[in-house]
Amino acid sequence: MKKLAFTTAALTLLLLGFISASKQPLDNNLKTVFKDAFYIGTALNVAQIEEKDKIEVTLIQKQFNSITAENCMKSMFVQPKKGVFDFSLSDKFVAFGQKNKMFIHGHTLIWHSQLAPWMEKITTKEEMADFIKNHITTIVTHHKGKINSWDVVNEAVNDDGSLRNSVFLKTMGESYLQEAFRLAAAADPNVDLYYNDYSMTNPAKRAGVIKMVQNIQAKGIKIDGIGMQGHWQLESPSIDEIETSIVAYAKLGVKVAITELDISVLPNPWELQGAEISQRFENSPKMNPYPKSLPDSIQDKLAKRYAQIFQLFEKHKDKISRVTFWGVHDQQSWLNDWPIKGRTNYPLLFDINLKPKKAYFEVLKTKITQK
Repeated sequence: MKKLAFTTAALTLLLLGFISASKQPLDNNLKTVFKDAFYIGTALNVAQIEEKDKIEVTLIQKQFNSITAENCMKSMFVQPKKGVFDFSLSDKFVAFGQKNKMFIHGHTLIWHSQLAPWMEKITTKEEMADFIKNHITTIVTHHKGKINSWDVVNEAVNDDGSLRNSVFLKTMGESYLQEAFRLAAAADPNVDLYYNDYSMTNPAKRAGVIKMVQNIQAKGIKIDGIGMQGHWQLESPSIDEIETSIVAYAKLGVKVAITELDISVLPNPWELQGAEISQRFENSPKMNPYPKSLPDSIQDKLAKRYAQIFQLFEKHKDKISRVTFWGVHDQQSWLNDWPIKGRTNYPLLFDINLKPKKAYFEVLKTKITQK
């Protein structure tokens, strides 16, 4: 075999080039790289809001310029008893965002899930109208001027485009949707108001959401944006389906936010779509193939998938206001327990040790290579 000869100078140049190439992404971060495109956000859990782990907090501060309340603003926590509001955690969440000069998103005012037990017992239109008015007005007024945007209504449309038969629809009919947005706008006219849902690339559901938003707009009621939950898989939905949906929602004259973004790398039972949290399936080795670590081949697929998705987001940055990951790192992800409890999933850009994965660097490169 012929030996290759390198001069000391050549070796030095090669080494410096390698260091420069490998260091380039590390010198950047998500919020800086995409600052001229859209906010880059994450959902915060209670421990993160209370800054229990300083290393984790430092990562959040470095990488993200937008935060969403993962759970602490949901109805069961904010109003556990009728007329009794608890803002202790939501105030800390807001204070965290203010201290770090972040865009602060409230999640969520009206949702059929995670209701306090007393809320599920409401049976009359009058009582429900009173609840919605008091709940929305009290919460939005309390945080007025501090929250930048709200998910006013969450997951109100079925996959076939019909309205979910929730306690709200049963008692008030479709008018609860319009009333929720009207009340939120009255409580804080300057905050952006969003409708948020999963499976938003599904054509039938997309049509149903568009119809719902148009009905709200036809009443002259303020609605500023649509949140497309990105609970997606390695192969689906297709990039074309995601793009079609972004364009369709933007045509309504509203902002489009990509919310709750995570990419599951695990088998999908029964080809389950969406993020209906009430659905559960039995665990098995077949359904939990990577309990200890993720093979390089799947790491590569995850990285490629994230790169393709962010290339699309960059293409439509004029329509997209915010991209929010549903969690900071893999250990935090809700997908470890849904739709099968006890699995080990790897859906985010940072691993359980808070280290960036290959997907992280590929996401950065989608922007860096276009500069």
